[in-house]
Amino acid sequence: MRSSTPLRAGTAAVITTVATVCPVFLVGGLSVQIEHELRFSTSGLGLAVAAYFTASALASFSSGLLVERVGSRFVGRIAIGLAAGSLAMIAIAAHSYWSLVLLMAIAGPANSLGQLSSNALLARKVPARRQGLMFGVKQAAIPLSTTLAGLAVPVIALTVGWRWGFVAAAVLAALAWFVLPGPEDAAPRPRPVARRPQAALVVVTIAAALGATAANPIGSFIADYAVHQGMSESAAGLNLTLGGFAGLTARVGVGWLADRRDGGRLTMVSIMLGVGAAGLALLNAPTVWAIPIGTVAGFALGWAWPGLLNFAVTLKFAEAPAAATGVTQIGVYLGGALGPLAFGAMVDGWSYATAWWIMAILMAAGAVTMVWGRRMLLRATS
Repeated sequence: MRSSTPLRAGTAAVITTVATVCPVFLVGGLSVQIEHELRFSTSGLGLAVAAYFTASALASFSSGLLVERVGSRFVGRIAIGLAAGSLAMIAIAAHSYWSLVLLMAIAGPANSLGQLSSNALLARKVPARRQGLMFGVKQAAIPLSTTLAGLAVPVIALTVGWRWGFVAAAVLAALAWFVLPGPEDAAPRPRPVARRPQAALVVVTIAAALGATAANPIGSFIADYAVHQGMSESAAGLNLTLGGFAGLTARVGVGWLADRRDGGRLTMVSIMLGVGAAGLALLNAPTVWAIPIGTVAGFALGWAWPGLLNFAVTLKFAEAPAAATGVTQIGVYLGGALGPLAFGAMVDGWSYATAWWIMAILMAAGAVTMVWGRRMLLRATS
């Protein structure tokens, strides 16, 4: 980028991330209204969200290699253009359930392209002593998208219709393309990139997949669940907004804290996953007022760790940060695909209560696996 200041790099990373994750969180936030028009079930919502994250996972590793070869600015603009086009097409052309699924799959690669270009930008433009905070700010853009999706329910979906929410998001994403900083300081230099990930990195990826599998249904289903438990549609949207704000605050706070530690960042991730599992279990409490508490705990602890994970991985693999996080993001994206799909099927087949309990167990398993992966990484780099 023309300027290498941390603020400029962080701004570009946040803009790119918000634009490229907006499709999936807008579908989750407006799920009640979309379901009414397109006539699909809770498991159908899970399949639509799964299509998005499966496409993200399939594109993740190659996206990381592309960033290493051609640079973060070029890839970031591709990501934003793809996201804006997908949002517009959902508003215009999603007149059946399967057309929505197809358009979500088309939007998916924008996520991996945007995330990995942003990771490389922060790793190379921000001093190491401030990277934790900046990675936290960048990842906070994801719950910011959830917050905006929640606000879209009472402001747009219940007034002029859910399609206008996608129109507004498409316009904002398109404007973000022009807001990105200018040319990079220099042409990207070829960097050595391992074609086969280390075993330790694979274990960390599995831990991320378990954690993401459990955490992703919160953003996609909490609005529908709240309505199912007796909340009004407007209150359910505001509850989603509350959870998004909690996640936003936690991601920034955890990143700030990580900058003040000499190590143990993956241990912090495992602790957050463990406590987040308790938050998911709390959603089964027999009162509607436990839902906001469980939502906040799930977002602020169980789903605030990806930025910290990216920070830890880029420090370990500083020679090729986009390629390395391209591996671990596969786990996050696979969890994003499997979680909503499995969760929706469990709700339709059994109940919301069973689904929340199973997700709590998976998140706890992710915490244990993350500790194992950390130990392997320490042995591999010692």
